[in-house]
Amino acid sequence: MTSPSRRSLSTESARSSSPMESSSDPTTTTSGPKATRPVLWRLYASHTLSTWNARTFEFGAVIFLAKIFPGTLFFASCYALFRSAAAAVLGSWIGSLVDRKDRLWVVTHSIIWQRCSVAGSCLVLGAMLPLASAERGVLTYIAFLAAVVLACVEKLAFVANTVAVERDWIIVVADSLGVERQELNSTMRRIDLLCKLIAPLGIGLLDGYSTKVAIWFVFGQNAISVLVEYFAIVQVHASVPELAKTSQPAHPSPTQPHTTPPQTARSSLTTALHQWKDYLHNPAFLASFALSLLYLTVLSFASQMTTYLLTLGFTSTHVSLMRLVSVILELSATCAAPWLMSRIGAVRSGLWFINEQLLSIALAIGVWLMYTNHPLIAGVTLVSGVALSRLGLWGFDLSVQFLVQAHVSESSRGSFSAIEMSVQNMFELLSFATTMVFYRPEDFRIAVLISGAAVAGSAACFAGYVRRERGHLVHVDRCLKRMGRGGKKIGYRVLPTIEEEVEMDEGAAGGAQMR
Repeated sequence: MTSPSRRSLSTESARSSSPMESSSDPTTTTSGPKATRPVLWRLYASHTLSTWNARTFEFGAVIFLAKIFPGTLFFASCYALFRSAAAAVLGSWIGSLVDRKDRLWVVTHSIIWQRCSVAGSCLVLGAMLPLASAERGVLTYIAFLAAVVLACVEKLAFVANTVAVERDWIIVVADSLGVERQELNSTMRRIDLLCKLIAPLGIGLLDGYSTKVAIWFVFGQNAISVLVEYFAIVQVHASVPELAKTSQPAHPSPTQPHTTPPQTARSSLTTALHQWKDYLHNPAFLASFALSLLYLTVLSFASQMTTYLLTLGFTSTHVSLMRLVSVILELSATCAAPWLMSRIGAVRSGLWFINEQLLSIALAIGVWLMYTNHPLIAGVTLVSGVALSRLGLWGFDLSVQFLVQAHVSESSRGSFSAIEMSVQNMFELLSFATTMVFYRPEDFRIAVLISGAAVAGSAACFAGYVRRERGHLVHVDRCLKRMGRGGKKIGYRVLPTIEEEVEMDEGAAGGAQMR
Protein backbone atom coordinates (compact mmCIF):
# COMPACT_ATOMS: atom_id res chain seq x y z
CA MET A 1 0.00 0.00 0.00
CA THR A 2 1.45 3.35 -0.99
CA SER A 3 1.63 6.12 1.51
CA PRO A 4 -0.67 9.14 1.10
CA SER A 5 1.03 12.15 -0.40
CA ARG A 6 0.29 14.27 2.65
CA ARG A 7 0.50 13.18 6.22
CA SER A 8 -0.59 15.07 9.31
CA LEU A 9 2.37 16.40 11.26
CA SER A 10 0.44 17.56 14.29
CA THR A 11 -1.57 14.35 14.15
CA GLU A 12 1.70 12.46 14.12
CA SER A 13 2.73 14.21 17.33
CA ALA A 14 -0.62 13.43 18.87
CA ARG A 15 -0.43 9.79 17.85
CA SER A 16 3.11 9.50 19.21
CA SER A 17 1.84 9.83 22.76
CA SER A 18 -0.81 7.17 22.29
CA PRO A 19 -0.51 3.48 21.40
CA MET A 20 0.01 2.83 17.72
CA GLU A 21 -2.30 -0.13 17.66
CA SER A 22 -5.35 0.41 19.78
CA SER A 23 -6.69 -2.76 21.30
CA SER A 24 -10.23 -3.52 22.30
CA ASP A 25 -9.11 -6.30 24.58
CA PRO A 26 -10.67 -5.59 27.98
CA THR A 27 -7.76 -7.24 29.75
CA THR A 28 -5.35 -4.61 28.47
CA THR A 29 -5.05 -1.95 31.12
CA THR A 30 -2.70 0.91 31.75
CA SER A 31 -0.57 0.39 34.80
CA GLY A 32 0.35 3.14 37.20
CA PRO A 33 3.90 4.45 37.61
CA LYS A 34 4.60 2.26 40.65
CA ALA A 35 3.52 -0.86 38.76
CA THR A 36 5.46 -0.02 35.58
CA ARG A 37 8.73 0.99 37.24
CA PRO A 38 9.90 -2.54 38.21
CA VAL A 39 9.09 -3.86 34.74
CA LEU A 40 11.01 -1.05 33.06
CA TRP A 41 13.99 -1.44 35.40
CA ARG A 42 14.19 -5.15 34.54
CA LEU A 43 14.03 -4.30 30.84
CA TYR A 44 16.76 -1.70 31.28
CA ALA A 45 18.89 -4.12 33.32
CA SER A 46 18.70 -6.83 30.66
CA HIS A 47 19.43 -4.34 27.87
CA THR A 48 22.34 -2.81 29.81
CA LEU A 49 24.00 -6.17 30.37
CA SER A 50 23.47 -7.21 26.75
CA THR A 51 24.91 -3.94 25.39
CA TRP A 52 27.72 -3.74 27.95
CA ASN A 53 28.94 -7.26 27.19
CA ALA A 54 28.66 -6.69 23.44
CA ARG A 55 30.60 -3.39 23.54
CA THR A 56 33.25 -4.82 25.85
CA PHE A 57 33.82 -7.83 23.61
CA GLU A 58 33.64 -5.81 20.38
CA PHE A 59 36.39 -3.42 21.48
CA GLY A 60 38.33 -5.94 23.53
CA ALA A 61 38.63 -8.48 20.72
CA VAL A 62 40.30 -5.89 18.47
CA ILE A 63 42.95 -4.89 21.02
CA PHE A 64 43.49 -8.55 21.97
CA LEU A 65 44.17 -9.39 18.31
CA ALA A 66 46.52 -6.41 18.08
CA LYS A 67 48.53 -7.92 20.93
CA ILE A 68 48.42 -11.43 19.45
CA PHE A 69 49.41 -10.20 15.96
CA PRO A 70 51.62 -7.17 16.61
CA GLY A 71 52.80 -4.91 13.81
CA THR A 72 49.84 -5.49 11.46
CA LEU A 73 46.20 -4.44 11.23
CA PHE A 74 45.33 -7.17 8.72
CA PHE A 75 44.00 -9.71 11.23
CA ALA A 76 41.93 -7.16 13.19
CA SER A 77 40.48 -5.75 9.94
CA CYS A 78 39.74 -9.24 8.61
CA TYR A 79 38.06 -10.14 11.90
CA ALA A 80 35.83 -7.04 11.83
CA LEU A 81 35.10 -7.51 8.12
CA PHE A 82 33.79 -11.09 8.46
CA ARG A 83 31.85 -10.18 11.61
CA SER A 84 29.99 -7.41 9.78
CA ALA A 85 29.59 -9.58 6.66
CA ALA A 86 27.82 -12.28 8.68
CA ALA A 87 25.23 -9.77 9.86
CA ALA A 88 24.81 -8.35 6.35
CA VAL A 89 24.30 -11.74 4.67
CA LEU A 90 22.24 -13.53 7.34
CA GLY A 91 20.30 -10.54 8.65
CA SER A 92 17.09 -11.40 6.78
CA TRP A 93 17.19 -14.95 8.18
CA ILE A 94 17.51 -13.55 11.70
CA GLY A 95 14.56 -11.26 11.00
CA SER A 96 12.40 -14.17 9.87
CA LEU A 97 13.20 -15.98 13.12
CA VAL A 98 12.14 -12.95 15.13
CA ASP A 99 8.85 -12.79 13.22
CA ARG A 100 8.07 -16.52 13.29
CA LYS A 101 9.24 -17.65 16.71
CA ASP A 102 7.88 -16.92 20.16
CA ARG A 103 9.17 -13.60 21.51
CA LEU A 104 10.64 -15.07 24.68
CA TRP A 105 12.26 -17.94 22.75
CA VAL A 106 14.07 -15.50 20.45
CA VAL A 107 15.45 -13.26 23.21
CA THR A 108 16.49 -16.03 25.59
CA HIS A 109 18.23 -17.96 22.81
CA SER A 110 19.99 -14.80 21.66
CA ILE A 111 21.28 -14.26 25.22
CA ILE A 112 22.55 -17.84 25.53
CA TRP A 113 24.23 -17.87 22.10
CA GLN A 114 25.80 -14.47 22.74
CA ARG A 115 27.30 -15.47 26.05
CA CYS A 116 28.47 -18.92 24.86
CA SER A 117 30.16 -17.49 21.76
CA VAL A 118 31.91 -14.76 23.78
CA ALA A 119 33.10 -17.30 26.35
CA GLY A 120 34.40 -19.55 23.57
CA SER A 121 36.15 -16.59 21.91
CA CYS A 122 37.85 -15.67 25.18
CA LEU A 123 39.12 -19.24 25.55
CA VAL A 124 40.47 -19.22 21.98
CA LEU A 125 42.08 -15.78 22.33
CA GLY A 126 43.56 -16.75 25.68
CA ALA A 127 45.10 -19.83 24.07
CA MET A 128 46.47 -17.72 21.20
CA LEU A 129 48.06 -15.11 23.47
CA PRO A 130 51.25 -17.12 24.28
CA LEU A 131 51.75 -17.58 20.51
CA ALA A 132 52.21 -13.83 20.03
CA SER A 133 55.97 -14.03 20.52
CA ALA A 134 56.32 -17.34 18.71
CA GLU A 135 56.46 -18.05 15.01
CA ARG A 136 53.01 -18.30 13.47
CA GLY A 137 52.08 -21.80 12.44
CA VAL A 138 49.04 -23.66 11.14
CA LEU A 139 47.65 -23.92 14.65
CA THR A 140 47.62 -20.14 15.02
CA TYR A 141 45.61 -19.64 11.83
CA ILE A 142 43.16 -22.41 12.77
CA ALA A 143 42.61 -20.74 16.14
CA PHE A 144 42.10 -17.38 14.40
CA LEU A 145 39.54 -18.96 12.07
CA ALA A 146 37.70 -20.37 15.11
CA ALA A 147 37.72 -16.91 16.72
CA VAL A 148 36.23 -15.41 13.55
CA VAL A 149 33.43 -18.02 13.42
CA LEU A 150 32.58 -17.45 17.09
CA ALA A 151 32.57 -13.67 16.50
CA CYS A 152 30.08 -14.13 13.64
CA VAL A 153 27.80 -16.17 15.93
CA GLU A 154 28.04 -13.46 18.60
CA LYS A 155 27.19 -10.75 16.08
CA LEU A 156 24.13 -12.62 14.79
CA ALA A 157 22.90 -13.25 18.34
CA PHE A 158 23.37 -9.56 19.15
CA VAL A 159 21.40 -8.58 16.03
CA ALA A 160 18.57 -10.92 17.06
CA ASN A 161 18.49 -9.46 20.58
CA THR A 162 18.60 -5.86 19.33
CA VAL A 163 15.89 -6.37 16.70
CA ALA A 164 13.59 -8.25 19.08
CA VAL A 165 13.93 -5.90 22.05
CA GLU A 166 14.42 -2.46 20.46
CA ARG A 167 12.04 -2.86 17.52
CA ASP A 168 9.32 -5.17 18.89
CA TRP A 169 9.31 -5.50 22.68
CA ILE A 170 9.56 -1.74 23.21
CA ILE A 171 6.39 -1.08 21.21
CA VAL A 172 4.40 -3.72 23.09
CA VAL A 173 5.72 -2.66 26.50
CA ALA A 174 5.07 1.04 25.82
CA ASP A 175 1.53 0.42 24.60
CA SER A 176 0.71 -2.03 27.40
CA LEU A 177 2.08 0.08 30.26
CA GLY A 178 1.06 3.47 28.89
CA VAL A 179 4.65 4.70 28.61
CA GLU A 180 5.77 7.37 26.12
CA ARG A 181 7.44 5.45 23.33
CA GLN A 182 9.81 8.33 22.52
CA GLU A 183 11.05 8.34 26.10
CA LEU A 184 11.49 4.56 26.14
CA ASN A 185 13.41 4.67 22.85
CA SER A 186 15.59 7.49 24.17
CA THR A 187 16.37 5.69 27.44
CA MET A 188 17.41 2.55 25.57
CA ARG A 189 19.61 4.63 23.26
CA ARG A 190 21.11 6.41 26.29
CA ILE A 191 22.08 3.01 27.68
CA ASP A 192 23.70 2.12 24.33
CA LEU A 193 25.76 5.30 24.25
CA LEU A 194 26.92 5.05 27.86
CA CYS A 195 28.01 1.45 27.32
CA LYS A 196 29.70 2.53 24.11
CA LEU A 197 31.74 5.06 26.11
CA ILE A 198 32.49 3.33 29.39
CA ALA A 199 32.91 -0.32 28.32
CA PRO A 200 35.78 0.28 25.83
CA LEU A 201 37.43 2.67 28.27
CA GLY A 202 37.31 0.10 31.08
CA ILE A 203 38.58 -2.83 29.03
CA GLY A 204 41.28 -0.61 27.49
CA LEU A 205 42.60 0.35 30.93
CA LEU A 206 42.52 -3.28 32.04
CA ASP A 207 44.35 -4.37 28.88
CA GLY A 208 47.01 -1.76 29.64
CA TYR A 209 47.65 -3.59 32.89
CA SER A 210 47.52 -7.12 31.48
CA THR A 211 46.01 -8.54 28.29
CA LYS A 212 45.62 -11.94 29.91
CA VAL A 213 43.70 -10.45 32.86
CA ALA A 214 41.50 -8.47 30.42
CA ILE A 215 40.61 -11.62 28.45
CA TRP A 216 39.65 -13.54 31.60
CA PHE A 217 37.71 -10.52 32.88
CA VAL A 218 35.56 -10.53 29.72
CA PHE A 219 35.05 -14.27 30.15
CA GLY A 220 34.07 -13.88 33.82
CA GLN A 221 31.64 -11.00 33.38
CA ASN A 222 29.84 -12.90 30.61
CA ALA A 223 29.52 -16.01 32.77
CA ILE A 224 28.21 -14.02 35.75
CA SER A 225 25.82 -11.67 33.93
CA VAL A 226 24.06 -14.29 31.80
CA LEU A 227 21.78 -15.42 34.64
CA VAL A 228 20.82 -11.87 35.62
CA GLU A 229 20.13 -10.90 32.01
CA TYR A 230 18.17 -14.09 31.34
CA PHE A 231 15.87 -13.92 34.37
CA ALA A 232 15.34 -10.15 34.04
CA ILE A 233 13.95 -10.52 30.52
CA VAL A 234 11.86 -13.55 31.55
CA GLN A 235 10.26 -11.45 34.32
CA VAL A 236 9.51 -8.65 31.84
CA HIS A 237 7.80 -11.18 29.59
CA ALA A 238 5.75 -12.50 32.52
CA SER A 239 4.75 -8.99 33.62
CA VAL A 240 3.46 -7.94 30.18
CA PRO A 241 0.90 -10.52 28.98
CA GLU A 242 0.73 -8.92 25.52
CA LEU A 243 4.27 -10.13 24.83
CA ALA A 244 2.99 -13.71 24.91
CA LYS A 245 0.82 -13.02 21.84
CA THR A 246 3.06 -14.24 19.05
CA SER A 247 2.53 -12.45 15.76
CA GLN A 248 1.84 -14.55 12.69
CA PRO A 249 4.18 -14.49 9.66
CA ALA A 250 3.72 -11.48 7.41
CA HIS A 251 2.65 -13.61 4.41
CA PRO A 252 1.07 -16.88 5.56
CA SER A 253 -0.35 -19.21 2.98
CA PRO A 254 -4.13 -19.77 3.38
CA THR A 255 -3.70 -23.51 2.98
CA GLN A 256 -0.73 -23.88 5.32
CA PRO A 257 -1.12 -24.63 9.01
CA HIS A 258 0.35 -22.18 11.52
CA THR A 259 3.21 -24.55 12.33
CA THR A 260 5.77 -23.89 9.63
CA PRO A 261 7.48 -27.01 8.19
CA PRO A 262 11.24 -27.09 7.72
CA GLN A 263 12.17 -24.82 4.82
CA THR A 264 14.16 -26.00 1.83
CA ALA A 265 16.98 -23.90 0.42
CA ARG A 266 14.72 -22.71 -2.41
CA SER A 267 11.85 -21.71 -0.13
CA SER A 268 14.29 -19.96 2.22
CA LEU A 269 15.66 -17.96 -0.70
CA THR A 270 12.13 -17.11 -1.84
CA THR A 271 11.22 -15.96 1.66
CA ALA A 272 14.35 -13.82 1.92
CA LEU A 273 13.67 -12.19 -1.46
CA HIS A 274 10.07 -11.52 -0.44
CA GLN A 275 11.28 -9.85 2.76
CA TRP A 276 13.64 -7.63 0.76
CA LYS A 277 10.78 -6.75 -1.57
CA ASP A 278 8.59 -5.80 1.40
CA TYR A 279 11.44 -3.70 2.79
CA LEU A 280 11.86 -1.81 -0.49
CA HIS A 281 8.11 -1.17 -0.81
CA ASN A 282 7.53 -0.15 2.79
CA PRO A 283 6.55 3.56 3.20
CA ALA A 284 9.45 3.95 5.66
CA PHE A 285 12.07 2.59 3.23
CA LEU A 286 13.58 5.95 2.28
CA ALA A 287 13.84 7.01 5.93
CA SER A 288 15.43 3.69 6.86
CA PHE A 289 17.83 3.80 3.91
CA ALA A 290 18.81 7.37 4.79
CA LEU A 291 19.81 6.21 8.27
CA SER A 292 21.70 3.21 6.88
CA LEU A 293 23.74 5.44 4.54
CA LEU A 294 25.25 7.14 7.58
CA TYR A 295 27.14 3.93 8.37
CA LEU A 296 29.31 4.55 5.29
CA THR A 297 31.63 6.83 7.22
CA VAL A 298 35.07 7.14 8.72
CA LEU A 299 33.99 10.31 10.52
CA SER A 300 33.36 8.74 13.90
CA PHE A 301 35.55 7.88 16.84
CA ALA A 302 36.04 4.33 15.61
CA SER A 303 39.31 2.62 14.73
CA GLN A 304 39.80 4.38 11.37
CA MET A 305 39.58 7.99 12.54
CA THR A 306 41.35 7.16 15.82
CA THR A 307 44.30 5.74 13.88
CA TYR A 308 44.37 8.83 11.65
CA LEU A 309 44.39 11.19 14.64
CA LEU A 310 47.26 9.26 16.19
CA THR A 311 49.29 9.70 12.97
CA LEU A 312 48.74 13.47 13.25
CA GLY A 313 50.45 13.53 16.63
CA PHE A 314 47.50 13.31 19.01
CA THR A 315 47.92 11.00 21.99
CA SER A 316 45.50 8.32 23.16
CA THR A 317 44.57 10.65 26.06
CA HIS A 318 43.63 13.40 23.60
CA VAL A 319 41.50 10.97 21.61
CA SER A 320 39.77 9.75 24.78
CA LEU A 321 38.90 13.32 25.76
CA MET A 322 37.57 14.03 22.27
CA ARG A 323 35.51 10.86 22.45
CA LEU A 324 34.12 11.97 25.82
CA VAL A 325 32.95 15.32 24.40
CA SER A 326 31.38 13.49 21.46
CA VAL A 327 29.45 11.09 23.71
CA ILE A 328 28.17 14.01 25.84
CA LEU A 329 26.71 15.56 22.68
CA GLU A 330 25.28 12.18 21.68
CA LEU A 331 23.59 11.85 25.08
CA SER A 332 22.15 15.35 24.72
CA ALA A 333 20.51 14.16 21.49
CA THR A 334 18.60 11.51 23.46
CA CYS A 335 17.08 14.32 25.53
CA ALA A 336 16.53 16.76 22.66
CA ALA A 337 14.94 14.29 20.24
CA PRO A 338 11.88 13.29 22.36
CA TRP A 339 11.23 16.92 23.26
CA LEU A 340 11.47 18.07 19.64
CA MET A 341 9.34 15.17 18.34
CA SER A 342 6.61 16.03 20.85
CA ARG A 343 6.59 19.62 19.57
CA ILE A 344 6.95 19.28 15.79
CA GLY A 345 6.61 15.54 15.08
CA ALA A 346 9.11 12.88 14.07
CA VAL A 347 9.20 13.84 10.38
CA ARG A 348 10.21 17.45 10.94
CA SER A 349 12.59 16.64 13.78
CA GLY A 350 14.31 14.08 11.56
CA LEU A 351 14.69 16.73 8.86
CA TRP A 352 16.15 19.20 11.33
CA PHE A 353 18.60 16.70 12.80
CA ILE A 354 19.93 15.37 9.48
CA ASN A 355 20.44 18.92 8.21
CA GLU A 356 22.34 19.79 11.40
CA GLN A 357 24.61 16.82 10.80
CA LEU A 358 25.09 17.71 7.14
CA LEU A 359 25.97 21.33 7.96
CA SER A 360 28.45 20.32 10.69
CA ILE A 361 30.19 17.77 8.47
CA ALA A 362 30.29 20.11 5.44
CA LEU A 363 31.85 22.96 7.43
CA ALA A 364 34.33 20.61 9.11
CA ILE A 365 35.48 19.07 5.81
CA GLY A 366 35.73 22.48 4.14
CA VAL A 367 37.94 23.97 6.85
CA TRP A 368 39.91 20.72 7.22
CA LEU A 369 40.83 20.73 3.51
CA MET A 370 42.07 24.33 3.85
CA TYR A 371 44.45 23.42 6.70
CA THR A 372 45.81 20.05 5.59
CA ASN A 373 49.33 21.54 5.79
CA HIS A 374 48.74 22.24 9.49
CA PRO A 375 47.98 18.78 10.92
CA LEU A 376 47.00 19.83 14.44
CA ILE A 377 44.62 22.58 13.26
CA ALA A 378 43.15 20.22 10.65
CA GLY A 379 42.68 17.49 13.23
CA VAL A 380 41.00 19.76 15.79
CA THR A 381 38.70 21.18 13.09
CA LEU A 382 37.69 17.75 11.86
CA VAL A 383 37.13 16.43 15.37
CA SER A 384 35.03 19.49 16.33
CA GLY A 385 32.78 19.08 13.29
CA VAL A 386 32.39 15.35 13.86
CA ALA A 387 31.56 15.88 17.54
CA LEU A 388 28.89 18.48 16.70
CA SER A 389 27.45 16.20 14.00
CA ARG A 390 26.79 13.48 16.60
CA LEU A 391 23.93 15.57 17.99
CA GLY A 392 22.23 15.44 14.61
CA LEU A 393 23.16 11.81 14.03
CA TRP A 394 21.52 10.35 17.13
CA GLY A 395 18.57 12.74 17.01
CA PHE A 396 18.00 11.57 13.44
CA ASP A 397 18.41 7.95 14.54
CA LEU A 398 15.68 8.28 17.16
CA SER A 399 13.35 10.12 14.75
CA VAL A 400 13.74 7.43 12.08
CA GLN A 401 13.33 4.67 14.66
CA PHE A 402 9.98 6.16 15.69
CA LEU A 403 8.87 6.48 12.05
CA VAL A 404 9.82 2.87 11.32
CA GLN A 405 7.90 1.69 14.38
CA ALA A 406 4.87 3.62 13.10
CA HIS A 407 4.99 2.26 9.55
CA VAL A 408 5.95 -1.40 10.04
CA SER A 409 3.25 -3.88 11.01
CA GLU A 410 3.70 -6.19 14.00
CA SER A 411 4.01 -9.28 11.82
CA SER A 412 7.04 -7.94 9.92
CA ARG A 413 8.90 -5.90 12.53
CA GLY A 414 11.65 -8.48 12.87
CA SER A 415 12.32 -8.99 9.16
CA PHE A 416 12.23 -5.24 8.38
CA SER A 417 14.57 -4.32 11.23
CA ALA A 418 16.96 -7.19 10.50
CA ILE A 419 17.17 -6.23 6.82
CA GLU A 420 17.72 -2.63 7.88
CA MET A 421 20.64 -3.78 10.04
CA SER A 422 21.93 -5.85 7.10
CA VAL A 423 21.98 -2.73 4.93
CA GLN A 424 23.75 -0.83 7.71
CA ASN A 425 26.37 -3.57 7.96
CA MET A 426 26.87 -3.51 4.19
CA PHE A 427 27.63 0.20 4.30
CA GLU A 428 29.87 -0.39 7.31
CA LEU A 429 31.75 -2.96 5.23
CA LEU A 430 32.21 -0.36 2.51
CA SER A 431 33.63 2.06 5.08
CA PHE A 432 36.19 -0.58 6.08
CA ALA A 433 36.95 -1.17 2.41
CA THR A 434 37.69 2.53 1.80
CA THR A 435 40.42 2.58 4.44
CA MET A 436 41.77 -0.77 3.26
CA VAL A 437 42.16 0.64 -0.26
CA PHE A 438 43.21 4.15 0.81
CA TYR A 439 45.28 3.00 3.76
CA ARG A 440 47.95 5.74 3.78
CA PRO A 441 47.35 8.73 6.10
CA GLU A 442 47.73 11.17 3.16
CA ASP A 443 44.92 9.30 1.34
CA PHE A 444 42.54 9.66 4.27
CA ARG A 445 40.99 12.71 2.59
CA ILE A 446 39.43 10.42 -0.04
CA ALA A 447 37.69 8.39 2.68
CA VAL A 448 36.58 11.64 4.34
CA LEU A 449 35.07 12.95 1.09
CA ILE A 450 33.25 9.64 0.55
CA SER A 451 31.86 9.91 4.09
CA GLY A 452 30.71 13.49 3.44
CA ALA A 453 29.00 12.37 0.22
CA ALA A 454 27.21 9.63 2.19
CA VAL A 455 25.83 12.20 4.66
CA ALA A 456 24.67 14.37 1.75
CA GLY A 457 23.04 11.32 0.14
CA SER A 458 21.33 10.50 3.42
CA ALA A 459 19.91 14.02 3.68
CA ALA A 460 18.67 13.78 0.07
CA CYS A 461 16.97 10.42 0.72
CA PHE A 462 15.22 11.70 3.82
CA ALA A 463 14.18 14.86 1.96
CA GLY A 464 12.58 12.57 -0.62
CA TYR A 465 10.77 10.71 2.15
CA VAL A 466 9.54 13.99 3.67
CA ARG A 467 8.42 15.25 0.26
CA ARG A 468 6.45 12.06 -0.34
CA GLU A 469 4.85 12.08 3.10
CA ARG A 470 4.00 15.78 3.36
CA GLY A 471 3.88 16.86 -0.27
CA HIS A 472 6.44 19.62 0.46
CA LEU A 473 9.66 20.24 2.37
CA VAL A 474 9.13 23.70 3.86
CA HIS A 475 6.01 25.75 4.69
CA VAL A 476 7.33 28.76 2.76
CA ASP A 477 4.02 30.64 2.67
CA ARG A 478 3.16 29.90 6.28
CA CYS A 479 6.61 30.87 7.53
CA LEU A 480 6.09 34.34 6.02
CA LYS A 481 2.67 34.82 7.53
CA ARG A 482 1.84 35.93 10.98
CA MET A 483 -0.22 33.66 13.16
CA GLY A 484 -3.57 33.57 11.44
CA ARG A 485 -7.04 32.59 12.53
CA GLY A 486 -7.29 28.96 13.48
CA GLY A 487 -3.55 28.54 13.55
CA LYS A 488 -1.40 27.33 16.39
CA LYS A 489 1.99 28.93 16.87
CA ILE A 490 4.94 26.65 17.63
CA GLY A 491 8.03 28.80 18.13
CA TYR A 492 8.16 31.04 15.04
CA ARG A 493 6.13 28.75 12.75
CA VAL A 494 2.43 28.94 12.00
CA LEU A 495 0.85 25.51 11.68
CA PRO A 496 -2.71 24.28 11.31
CA THR A 497 -4.48 23.16 14.44
CA ILE A 498 -4.61 19.46 15.25
CA GLU A 499 -8.34 19.41 14.47
CA GLU A 500 -7.76 20.87 10.98
CA GLU A 501 -5.07 18.38 10.12
CA VAL A 502 -7.06 15.46 11.51
CA GLU A 503 -9.95 16.43 9.24
CA MET A 504 -7.60 16.94 6.29
CA ASP A 505 -5.69 13.65 6.73
CA GLU A 506 -8.34 11.38 8.23
CA GLY A 507 -7.81 8.91 5.43
CA ALA A 508 -4.05 8.87 6.00
CA ALA A 509 -4.48 8.00 9.66
CA GLY A 510 -6.84 5.19 8.77
CA GLY A 511 -4.40 3.85 6.20
CA ALA A 512 -1.56 3.84 8.73
CA GLN A 513 -3.69 1.87 11.21
CA MET A 514 -4.59 -0.67 8.50
CA ARG A 515 -0.90 -1.17 7.76
